[in-house]
Amino acid sequence: MQEDPPEELPAEPSDARPGPDAAASDPPDPAERVPATARYAGGAGAGGRAGEHVVAAKNRWARAVLGFRDLAPETWYALDFTLAWDPAEEAGGALDFALVGFDFLAPDGSSLDLESVPGLVRTLPDPHGIWLPGPAYRPEGARAAALRVAFRVPAPASDLALGFRSWRNTAPFGVSGVRLRPVVTGPGGAPAPGARRRRLGPEPLVLVQALVPGAGLVLRGQIFSERPDEHAAYAGLRYRDAAGAELPLPYPDTVSVPGHGASVNLPARPQARRFTLTLRPPPGAVTAELAFRTWEEADEDPPAVELVAAPEVALEERFRLESLCGDDLLDGPAFLARLAERLGLESGAEAGWMPGAGEAAADGQGSGEGSGEGSGEGSRGEGGEAAAAPVPPPLSASTPRPAPLARARALRQGPERTGRGPDGRPLLRLAGLPDWTPPDPPDWRADPFRSVPWRLDYQSLGWLAPLGAAAPALAAATAASWAGENPWGQPADPLSLHPAALSLRAEVLAGLAAGPLPAQDEAGLRPVLVGAAAQHGVALAEIVGQNAFGRSLHGVQAAAALLAVARALPRLPLAPFWDGLALRVLGEAVAALIGPDGRFAEPALQRRLDLLGLGRALAECLAGQAPGPDIAARVEAGLAGLPGLLDPGGRLPPFGDAPPAGDEAAWVARLLARGTDLAAARGQGPGATVSAGGFAHDTLSARADAVGRGAAHFACTFAAPQGHADCTSFVLAAEGVRWIVEAGGSESLEAGPARHYLVSARAHNVALLDGREPVAGPAWHAGRLRLEGATAHRIATRLHGPDVAHERIFVLLDDLDGIAVIDRFRGAAEAALAFEGLLHLAPEAIVALSGPRRALAQQGARRLNLVPWVAEGRAAGLTLVNGRSEPPGALQGFVAGPRGLVPAGTLAYAVAGRGTVCGGMLIATDLTVEERLTRLLAGEAARDFLAA
Repeated sequence: MQEDPPEELPAEPSDARPGPDAAASDPPDPAERVPATARYAGGAGAGGRAGEHVVAAKNRWARAVLGFRDLAPETWYALDFTLAWDPAEEAGGALDFALVGFDFLAPDGSSLDLESVPGLVRTLPDPHGIWLPGPAYRPEGARAAALRVAFRVPAPASDLALGFRSWRNTAPFGVSGVRLRPVVTGPGGAPAPGARRRRLGPEPLVLVQALVPGAGLVLRGQIFSERPDEHAAYAGLRYRDAAGAELPLPYPDTVSVPGHGASVNLPARPQARRFTLTLRPPPGAVTAELAFRTWEEADEDPPAVELVAAPEVALEERFRLESLCGDDLLDGPAFLARLAERLGLESGAEAGWMPGAGEAAADGQGSGEGSGEGSGEGSRGEGGEAAAAPVPPPLSASTPRPAPLARARALRQGPERTGRGPDGRPLLRLAGLPDWTPPDPPDWRADPFRSVPWRLDYQSLGWLAPLGAAAPALAAATAASWAGENPWGQPADPLSLHPAALSLRAEVLAGLAAGPLPAQDEAGLRPVLVGAAAQHGVALAEIVGQNAFGRSLHGVQAAAALLAVARALPRLPLAPFWDGLALRVLGEAVAALIGPDGRFAEPALQRRLDLLGLGRALAECLAGQAPGPDIAARVEAGLAGLPGLLDPGGRLPPFGDAPPAGDEAAWVARLLARGTDLAAARGQGPGATVSAGGFAHDTLSARADAVGRGAAHFACTFAAPQGHADCTSFVLAAEGVRWIVEAGGSESLEAGPARHYLVSARAHNVALLDGREPVAGPAWHAGRLRLEGATAHRIATRLHGPDVAHERIFVLLDDLDGIAVIDRFRGAAEAALAFEGLLHLAPEAIVALSGPRRALAQQGARRLNLVPWVAEGRAAGLTLVNGRSEPPGALQGFVAGPRGLVPAGTLAYAVAGRGTVCGGMLIATDLTVEERLTRLLAGEAARDFLAA
């Protein structure tokens, strides 16, 4: 057992100096921050003007690092800077032209290993960051662009090392005018519901982990203390046997402290200090129990100490996949033999790991009392002592095997159906594309439709699960073929390593490995499949234990797959370790993604459905075993407001990342609790009370059904944007016709100008202030007003920087024959403001300007009037764009289709003024409805609501 040596505080290199930004002038606002220091590496350096930094074209290595101090934790900040580029730049079309890296620091300058930062993404080599697209995505002919990034400073950070790093650029680029300003927020600025701080005190925070006989356990983490302290906290250690009894001291490589037992001191000097605990379990140990706490008791004024993130858990180095495989291309049987050798077992011991006949016949859809019950992190003892966690019964052949990913997949698309052609070969229908029959033998490099989603589906082997019931020999032989053509580290198709394919394939391989096989195939196929599943299990355990995917849908899928492998193959010596690790991480990850009230950390609706489906599948598989009941409760709370988001065609608005439009009604119906009337649940009118949890926390939806006129539907998202600039975007259907749509489909377009367009504000029905994209930030429902035959809703946002307050107001007629969408921007009294609102019409609609301030859309006999409306400021233009494809940064007038972008009419309306501008668009099915909206907005109640 060892501790990491203290990290060196970030030393200022010889060229470090007070930031030239600071030297230029003092900030006019005391809350504004300019760089206090500037450091350079890889050929970067100071520019010719004060506050300018030049980054050379040295991929990854060239960087300018600017230091900021005294930031307020849990506060949103806007980062403003100007990016300038060389006219000879050749990588202008790169979406990852340069990287802005963020390293959040404790007050003494030590780096914090934070799990996530709102507004940023996890990156390498910087902990968090944001990618900057190249010059091709800026206005044509420009040599520089003013850019803004927003993020929330996570506690306990107070300082920041901000790095501008070379990535794809082929010529130097310049950065100037760098400053940070706090953004004043309302209720939407509170931490996400899943945010958790692991504070330590006299009451221990307990982590229990099942062990592997003959293998050491390694835990890595970081501790933070508000004051540097050589004895900030400690980890108390207990080993227990299979009966749950505590093993007597002493333990290998530990020190016993009177009154504390086997303990490891955790210093916090500097304030943020990493630690590594290497455990060498004594003979007979089945579980290890670590209790993290302060040395001081409650009456001794303990310092504020916390674990910065959940500790990473892994087996010792010789059991890592890279070490097990080495340079050898091991097939399944050879991998099992290597694993047995590392465990110190006799040659041929791996034969005892094969599932027996009783296991092969076990029901794969049940749930049982598998290993790992009581394993977890975060339980608290009483009276300052760690609670003795119950030791679960060992995994056995009678433990039913869960298949949570297959169950979630069935909730999404119905029962899996893999047909068979006349020759008996599989007939695959994947990713919504036409049927395809794989050759014999299968081609694992196949890409018949040039489709990334199809390849992911194909490489996942999810289509083998239903085939296994009808033709187990064929399914097993096909899976063995995949394993033979994809030795670990040399995949036939690199996409097979994508998380979406890896996790599901692990579950499928484990299920086939544990399933029935014809007697003549038993000896040849079983070891191959068990070995392939074991390789996947080792890989998943490393991914899950190191939190490689973060608290994300992919992370939950990986943990669920690891659980499935452990319970399908309980005779594997690593199975109890996998089981306990998976259960602990599943509880943490789902809690981080779905709050107790059902609020989501993920803004994309389809990903929320995937998470709910997987959560329901896990709860069913685990039954009453923890964390199953907690997951079930969160899933149930998360369903609030979901049915109302479905449009008349049964589709969800493609807010956030989403596949091309599909029919989600059946998916939602399967997710809803039994007995729920989907039609009744969808019938929420515009005047319904806004719910506080689930989907309803950050969406608005309304529906109206007029006899003989078809259904009408409205939906809006105001989830804090992540990746997509779609906060306050909306969709509208009236008289049974889809009129206002989202571009959508970005999940199937992952690169190039199309991807850049689909995630930008230009692909969403939002407002852009002064031609700049909205940034990350909070948004919240700020008020509701009942009018005569209509309801007004106010959504407040802080997406346009610290100088401007923004509100979007929707006025919805009860029958949804018309709505008004109005934006109000308020800045300094004499500040010039101009915004442009966007409306994307369905591709089927014919759209035309019928006057300088009026547009008309038509689908068959149905028409829609679109009329700009201004309350403060002046109308500044109305334009119509359809299918503009050049330059790359100015794509406009497209929506996503199954095979790419489809041209569609897009209206842009502008309002300009000084101090405050307020205006928008009236959308009505006829002139009578238009007049109703005009009268409502002219009334005193509406005027007061707009001005509030």
